[in-house]
Amino acid sequence: MKTLVKDPETKVKRPDDPLFKRLTRQQLFIPIAALVLLVLFNLIADPTFFAISIKENSMGNPVLSGNIISVLDNASELVMLAIGMTLVTASSGGQDISVGATMAIAGSVILRMVCGGQVTADTMQMPLILAVLTGIVVSMIFGAFNGILVAYFKIQPMVATLIMFTAGRSIAAWINNNQLPIINDLSFKYAGTFLPGIPVPTPIFITVFVILAFWLVLKFTTLGLYTQSVGINSNSSRLNGLDPKLIKLLTYVILGVCVAIAGFVRVSRSGSINYSRIAENIEMDAILAVALGGNALGGGKFNIYGSILGAYVIQFLTTTLYKYDVPSTALPAYKAVVVILLVVLSAPVVREKLANMKKAPAKAAKEVS
Repeated sequence: MKTLVKDPETKVKRPDDPLFKRLTRQQLFIPIAALVLLVLFNLIADPTFFAISIKENSMGNPVLSGNIISVLDNASELVMLAIGMTLVTASSGGQDISVGATMAIAGSVILRMVCGGQVTADTMQMPLILAVLTGIVVSMIFGAFNGILVAYFKIQPMVATLIMFTAGRSIAAWINNNQLPIINDLSFKYAGTFLPGIPVPTPIFITVFVILAFWLVLKFTTLGLYTQSVGINSNSSRLNGLDPKLIKLLTYVILGVCVAIAGFVRVSRSGSINYSRIAENIEMDAILAVALGGNALGGGKFNIYGSILGAYVIQFLTTTLYKYDVPSTALPAYKAVVVILLVVLSAPVVREKLANMKKAPAKAAKEVS
């Protein structure tokens, strides 16, 4: 007589579970629900929020304009940071709070290279691709510095990255001798604005390229599996032949690449840099995007697409608040409300109470019958 053995990977369907309960179990439920709420709010308050038109930019070229285009455009840097932050969080169980300062360093290096040490340059003094690659390498070195402190010296990520958070912007200013370099070459600004003849903002294309690159890496390599394994249990991973220290270091280096590309896009928008203001508080938004995407901030299993969606939700919220004349100084307060809701809803005690509340009516109905 044959004994049927159930496949442990097969998910058992529970016909008695309502559809809403099955949906709430999905990791992407929170960011999708937040996005739906924002869309509904704007549809009710002002349907023209979603209008897209064609206008002429400062160069006289027709380009797409509208709040949705602004969301996709302005979220570009945050999406890149959220991707790298997700890997760092998953592997080390902590967050890198120095990404904004490192963006300033990468941007400062790129401007130093294209300006050739001049305060103002009308044309680029070296090929742009070489300047960007130099910025990426420098950012990877600082990422490796953070990774070594976390992986090999076992310092908590937030404490280890506090060094660069404190000193990074000063280093960025030192690179250009405390001057604010300005590049007037229009070709340098293409990456942060528009390519000639293309009405879609260039940062959107760069973001799509970065997302596609990470999709290919996660699909055709074991980086995602190893990162999750180390984040769940580094000792068990070591027994299975993995090197947790090397994997943690690698995720910080990868974050450095994301930071450099984001820094390049940011300085390309204006052709200059303000060391104290560039990417200010963007690290908090990146961490919030990871949390909003349903990823555990304690490390382990992750969904990088949830973080991407979370980044767009945050930018959607920011654009909505700006539309209704909320001052920029008040934005952190609104984002704090989102953080509080996320923390409360994800707390085990709250989840347990909600589950008991759902079970109570069903139990009462059975007793009556």
